[in-house]
Amino acid sequence: MQLPSLFSLIADDMKAVDGVIRARLHSEVALVRQVAEYIIAAGGKRMRPGLVLLVAGAFGYRGTAHHELAAVVEFIHTATLLHDDVVDESDLRRGRETANALFGNAASVLVGDFLYSRAFQMMVSVGSMRVMEVLSEATNVIAEGEVLQLMNCHNADIGVEEYLQVIRFKTAKLFEAAARLGGIVAGADRATEDALGNYGMHLGTAFQLVDDILDYSGAEADTGKHLGDDLAEGKPTLPLIHAMRVGSAAEAEVVRRAIVEGGRDAFPEVLAAIRATGALEEARRRARDEAEIARGAIAGLPPSQYRDVLLELPSFAVARNH
Repeated sequence: MQLPSLFSLIADDMKAVDGVIRARLHSEVALVRQVAEYIIAAGGKRMRPGLVLLVAGAFGYRGTAHHELAAVVEFIHTATLLHDDVVDESDLRRGRETANALFGNAASVLVGDFLYSRAFQMMVSVGSMRVMEVLSEATNVIAEGEVLQLMNCHNADIGVEEYLQVIRFKTAKLFEAAARLGGIVAGADRATEDALGNYGMHLGTAFQLVDDILDYSGAEADTGKHLGDDLAEGKPTLPLIHAMRVGSAAEAEVVRRAIVEGGRDAFPEVLAAIRATGALEEARRRARDEAEIARGAIAGLPPSQYRDVLLELPSFAVARNH
């Protein structure tokens, strides 16, 4: 099942979130509006704000604070994209030029800062200390994940657990926060909130594992970014780690050298090693395991259409091609 059909249940809520986003993007500074609107208008899956809405719906929430919080989550995610693309020197995202390629690095970093600060203004307006605790911790952990990833670039010696830690910090933490927020705004107790957080963490991990697979197997028209970007940046993702662990000495050396040196020159040889060692299949197996853990975490939610979609999302995360 595709994401638009999965999200049809929350289509009206998503429109309300889009309205909040447009209203909150307002700034007297023209360049702030221009860059922020450019990156938001690029679209994306909106899985993180969708999580807030679906979880709130699963608990029968009928207010509007979940629209504000869904927009907060999208702003935080967008800020990380702006900063990521500068750090990674990326020039393509979602099939369009990155903001840094179009407006320059300085504008991208500073507008990312604007989105972070605007997100904190918005979360304060909700008036929940627990909401602020969850989001402030999430933004801090995400920043740590960015630094961990930077430290691991061109390091061919990191293991699977170190790689998974980066994923859990950098990507899965915001999924976890989004799921928690939906429960908090609906008045869920702490045990339920923790179960929702566990769901979001494992869903986000599965999602990032598949992103890393698509860097070696996707079509650029589908993914909206260049294949081999991770390799060019010297990022030791799971497919590369697995190929080094189980491949021949020659295959391991090809991959190791590519990570250390970066660039795309060795992409064909690295891709051959990945295919020969079943590295993509191994990464997808781990993604399926994470998806199953995510489903199990919310098995106790009361039956509803919202719960059905939440149970289906991990399958989408694993099966997608973009």
